[in-house]
Amino acid sequence: VQLVESGGGFVQAGGSLKLSCAISGHTFTHYVVAWFRQYPGKEREFLGAIAWHNGNTYYADSVEGRFTVSRDNAKNAVDLQMNSLIPEDTAVYSCAVDKPPITTWGHEGRFSEYDYWGQGTRITVSS
Repeated sequence: VQLVESGGGFVQAGGSLKLSCAISGHTFTHYVVAWFRQYPGKEREFLGAIAWHNGNTYYADSVEGRFTVSRDNAKNAVDLQMNSLIPEDTAVYSCAVDKPPITTWGHEGRFSEYDYWGQGTRITVSS
């Protein structure tokens, strides 16, 4: 299974950016895709997740209302739309997949239970 993130780069504060996580090499019909970010020297931070099979989503309180996770069936990808970006959003962003049995839904801190991870993409928000 491969996860490839794209869409990272530089953006000014107040701007928007959309990341995409392309997923390939699997036959799962039920799985969860989550987005995380990580600051240097810090633990990963859960941002939001989507259940591919029904489209349900949930978010961390810190980003709810600014960030949106959605699926692109045609591209077999999960997007992270980020609006009203601030310099504190500067980080490396990664996506991850939890395949059946799904154990991470509703549990933001279960990083070790995700089965596959992308390589990450960096976002820099300038003030």
